[in-house]
Amino acid sequence: MFDHFVWSVLVAPALVAVAVRVLADRLAPGRAARVVAWSAAATAVGSMINLLVFTLVAVAETPAAAEAFGWSARTVHDDTAQVAWVPWLSVALLAGAAGAVAVRARRHRRTLAEARRYSDGTATVLVLPDARPQAFAVPGRPGRVVVTTGMREQLSEPQFDAVIAHERAHLEAGHHRLVAVADVAAASHPALWWVARHVGYLVERAADEQAARAVGSRRTVAHAIGTASLAGAPAAGLGLHAAARPGVVPRRVASLLRPPRQAGWPWYVLPAALAASSLVWTVEAVVDFFELLASASLPG
Repeated sequence: MFDHFVWSVLVAPALVAVAVRVLADRLAPGRAARVVAWSAAATAVGSMINLLVFTLVAVAETPAAAEAFGWSARTVHDDTAQVAWVPWLSVALLAGAAGAVAVRARRHRRTLAEARRYSDGTATVLVLPDARPQAFAVPGRPGRVVVTTGMREQLSEPQFDAVIAHERAHLEAGHHRLVAVADVAAASHPALWWVARHVGYLVERAADEQAARAVGSRRTVAHAIGTASLAGAPAAGLGLHAAARPGVVPRRVASLLRPPRQAGWPWYVLPAALAASSLVWTVEAVVDFFELLASASLPG
C-alpha cells in the first residue's frame, strides 16, 4: 500500500504542478483553465482518499478497533511495519487538509455572497458612484458586471467596452467556479498551490481573448488592461477572479499583442493523465485496504 501513498500523495501532485508550469503559455487559455482546474481537483481527491485509507489503517491496528470488529491488529500492523510512521502521519495530514479545505470553501461562499450585494435587481451592468477604480463580475441569475465611476473615468469608450466584454466573458464561462475548484484543491495539498494560481491566470487570459473577439481588437483590450492596472485596479479589476501579483498584467498584455497560440491535444492530456493515474492508484489502495481487513479477519 505504501507505493500508492508515494504516488498519490507525494509524486502525482508535484508532477501535475510541474506539468502546468511547463505548459504555462502553450495552451489555449479557456480550455486549459478547465483541464487544469479539474486535474487539480482529481489529484486532490486522490491524495485525500489515500490519506483517509492510511488513517483507517492507523485506527484498524489499534487493539480497541481490532477487538470491536474482530480482526487481528498484528496482521494490520505488519502490513505497514516497515513504514509504521505513514499511517499516523496520515492522520495529522488528513486532519490538516480537511480543515484547510473547509475553511477555503467557506471563504469562497462568503466572498460570493458579499459580491452579490452589488445589484439593483435589473441592470446587467451596474455603475457605482465610487472614486476607487474597480471593475468585476458578480455571478448569479442574472450575472452582473460592476464598474465604479472611478474606473469609468479612466477608460476611453472602446476600452470601457473591452472591460465590460472581459467581465461578461467571466460570467458566461463560469470562471468563478473553476477558480474556486482549483483554490479548494490547493488547500488540500501544498504542491497544488501553483496550479491554483495558474488557473487564476488562465481565466483572465481566457476572458481577454473573448473580449478581443467581442470588440474586434486585441490591441484595444491590451490597452484597457494596462490602463486599468495603472489606475490601481487589482489585476485589471477582476475582484472575484484575479490574483494580483507582479508580472501577471505584462504577461497578459504581451499575449494580446501577439497572435493567439493553439496547442495540440496531447498537451491537454498530460495533466489530466497524471490526475487520472492518481485516482487509479487510489482505487487500488482502497481495494488493498479491504483485502487487508479481510486477511486480518481470517481465523488463525
